[in-house]
Amino acid sequence: MTPTVLTIAGSDSGGGAGIQADLKTFSALGTYGASVITAVTAQNTTAVSAVHPIPCELIAAQIAAVLADIEVHAVKIGMLGSPEVVACVAGALAPYAGPVVLDPVMVAKSGDALLPDDAVSALVRHLLPRATLLTPNLPEAARLLDACAATDDGQMQDQGRRLLQMGAGAVLMKGGHGTGETCTDWLITASRAKAFRARRIATTNTHGTGCSLSSAIAAGLARGLTLPGAVERAHGWLQGAIRAADGLRVGRGHGPVHHFHEVWG
Repeated sequence: MTPTVLTIAGSDSGGGAGIQADLKTFSALGTYGASVITAVTAQNTTAVSAVHPIPCELIAAQIAAVLADIEVHAVKIGMLGSPEVVACVAGALAPYAGPVVLDPVMVAKSGDALLPDDAVSALVRHLLPRATLLTPNLPEAARLLDACAATDDGQMQDQGRRLLQMGAGAVLMKGGHGTGETCTDWLITASRAKAFRARRIATTNTHGTGCSLSSAIAAGLARGLTLPGAVERAHGWLQGAIRAADGLRVGRGHGPVHHFHEVWG
């Protein structure tokens, strides 16, 4: 049986994030990708110029169609956009019992807001308890907790534990928005806190890093890796994708990472 991952997220017309980044990641890491589109965005590497939400009934129909026919081994959830869509996705996923990686997409790399305040509380209520792994960056974790963004390892671990208490099965606190020469992600579970460290890479081409990392973890889970093993594999793969990003030369703003750096280029 081919390992299969379902992504539920928005479409990025620039191809660097969202559904497009998820499907590239799944393919790069040896899994089959299915998709449910929650919104269509008009965006490129510099800005999001328009967002068109997909009706909830069509989102639910997409999820039902996939689950009725295809054996899904992991689900990745990204951009949702409204409390109605959050509740819709949670309800439509009720028949699915496998791992869920929840990436709480709130702001685009360009700075454009993608999740209104009322949808944040819906996310906490309906989907956080369903998440095998929650993958917030520092600003996202702060918004979920109504707190200031963490600035050191101790604060990152503390906020990760607080998110565990809110219902997530595990939390990966992503340190990409931090400072210093080393970027550290913290995997927080009920029993331990594990650091994944890498030298920070000097590049502005980091569009889609959050989408790609959560999708890479979901791909690892679909292939049968443990959660720490899936995070470690995804972390190393993403570092390679960022290192190779400047070679793509796509767009005039925050360009995409190189999803296929292990295959070509």
